Amino acid sequence: MSKIERESRADNIHPDPDDLLVTPAPAPIPSAPSPDPPPGGLIDLEALRLPQNFTEMVGVQQQVVSVSVRKPNRQEFVRVRPEPEFQYETAILRLKNELDGTYLLAPELWPEVSEELTPTLMVLTISRQKAGFLWPLRLPGADGRLDSWSASAREAATLAQNGWVSVRSNRAAGAYDVFRAAEALSEPEWPDLTMAEAINIAFKDHYINSPDHPVLRQLRGEV
Repeated sequence: MSKIERESRADNIHPDPDDLLVTPAPAPIPSAPSPDPPPGGLIDLEALRLPQNFTEMVGVQQQVVSVSVRKPNRQEFVRVRPEPEFQYETAILRLKNELDGTYLLAPELWPEVSEELTPTLMVLTISRQKAGFLWPLRLPGADGRLDSWSASAREAATLAQNGWVSVRSNRAAGAYDVFRAAEALSEPEWPDLTMAEAINIAFKDHYINSPDHPVLRQLRGEV
């Protein structure tokens, strides 16, 4: 046997200690325990519950697109905005036919239908359901007098400036009864709009500025 073969065999019998070092396998990382599912299923309903400040959180602002012109109904409690800039005196035209509704007219057309016009105070009003509307209140005539229905409505609107009231007709008395809310209710959340904006929204389809308007033609007997 040659010298080289003898050395090779000796190396296999007595290997270098460094060749015997083995890199240990990394220790397994313990996995976190799976959280228990919320009661009722996988969806956490408490986490998804709508908070009271949701509108502020998402930056949403309600856009008012509809304002009605009406008196309060007997089932609702209302408030009237007390500032003078939310009270507006004008003349309105009320129809009770196929063109039923309340109309505003350009001042130059008032003489044509003067007998049909009603001097009116419109006040911005809101219900507990946050429905804003214009409440038309009849103003005194040339003689300075008001009928009992109109007078009691004016009184109800005045009381509604400082508290929630319900307005209910009393046919036997020929006037409105006014009831204050039994509980101390929260202050109203008024819509973010001016009186001019409220009137423009309310009368966008009920404004007459031409003598050829279908309403005036009907009143003249032309249609």
